[in-house]
Amino acid sequence: MSANRASNVVVLGGDGFCGWPTSLRLSRQGFNVTIVDNLVRRKTDVELGTKSLTPISPIDTRLAAWQEVTGQDLCHVDIDIAEDYASLVALLRDLQPQAVVHFGEQRAAPYSMKSPRHKRYTIDNNINATHNLLCGIVETGLDIHVVHLGTMGVYGYGTAGLKIPEGYLPVQVEAEGVRHEMDIIYPPNPGSVYHMTKTLDALMFFYYNKNDQVRITDLHQGIVWGTNTADTLADERLINRFDYEGDYGTVLNRFLMQSVVGHPITVYGTGGQTRAFIHIRDTARCVNLAIDNPPERGERVKIFNQVTETHRVRDLARLVGQLTDAEVRYYTNPRNEALENDLRVENRQFLDLGLAPVTLSEGLLEEVIEVARRYADRCDPAKIIADSTWRADIPVDRVGSQEPNRWQPDTG
Repeated sequence: MSANRASNVVVLGGDGFCGWPTSLRLSRQGFNVTIVDNLVRRKTDVELGTKSLTPISPIDTRLAAWQEVTGQDLCHVDIDIAEDYASLVALLRDLQPQAVVHFGEQRAAPYSMKSPRHKRYTIDNNINATHNLLCGIVETGLDIHVVHLGTMGVYGYGTAGLKIPEGYLPVQVEAEGVRHEMDIIYPPNPGSVYHMTKTLDALMFFYYNKNDQVRITDLHQGIVWGTNTADTLADERLINRFDYEGDYGTVLNRFLMQSVVGHPITVYGTGGQTRAFIHIRDTARCVNLAIDNPPERGERVKIFNQVTETHRVRDLARLVGQLTDAEVRYYTNPRNEALENDLRVENRQFLDLGLAPVTLSEGLLEEVIEVARRYADRCDPAKIIADSTWRADIPVDRVGSQEPNRWQPDTG
């Protein structure tokens, strides 16, 4: 398993929605990629009684197909990084990777709010996974660059009238008549247990970077849309997963799939929520750019806003509705959030590194629609409506209405 350290990269969670196309891209770029994944996301499909809209192949089939198509070897190691610290440390010592890409966390906000058990699992899994990685790097004494997939959700969904900076906010503090200037981490405002774990991750990064000079890049990513990259399209066995149900499906992919199977487009609340978005192709590109542009040892945690555009949810619903002639319906929002919000985001760093973003205007909506059409028979309509709610007093709405839904839980 050992190889030239300068080209070794470990991808935690490399079998998942973002991890798989990123692993393929890094392999094609010449890195020796080892995927560490206990395949829990596949097991979660069984728990939820659902499956990817696209027929994803078993991991061994995926790896064999990649070797056939490209001649490149991908390695898979089954480790629960939140529980098996010793195996994780042994792997780091063996491979001595230049970078570890950390996708290895439970990634869905609705799933994290599903029940007390799911809340506790999300905390235990995500916090232990991140801390085991950081602690393990320090124990080995290796200079490993951590590239972590975070979320824009750590900022909350209000801008306080300003464009959200990339991680750090310059402030002035006056003390005893003297004005001091400093940068602080932008104040977090997580909107779910999942988002809270990413906020806690950031504190752990800050500490291990300060105390042990661990080199860390934290990517605050927007909502991912799209399904495939050039690499996952190279062979049917390499196809990426497409989540459409209420826990793991992302909003734009859900809208596009719903329009294909004849289900109303499910807008929660008024649809006035503004969200940040990024195409799956740009997710893989950005991770690649982050690895190629690491922070220096001793440099503070490098934070990127990994987003390419922002849109209001009801505007996306109308766009998809016009594109596909689908009905748009409004449902009680399962989240405890404001009816409307604006969101402005700074994202210059990746653009300055050469990222040419994929945007909604480039016709890739049709590509997602075609994927949904091809596999529409795999959809279970009973799984489309979200049944995870942020509070017990929020009803599950399976009917919806033609008018925006302004109901909110009592906060008095």
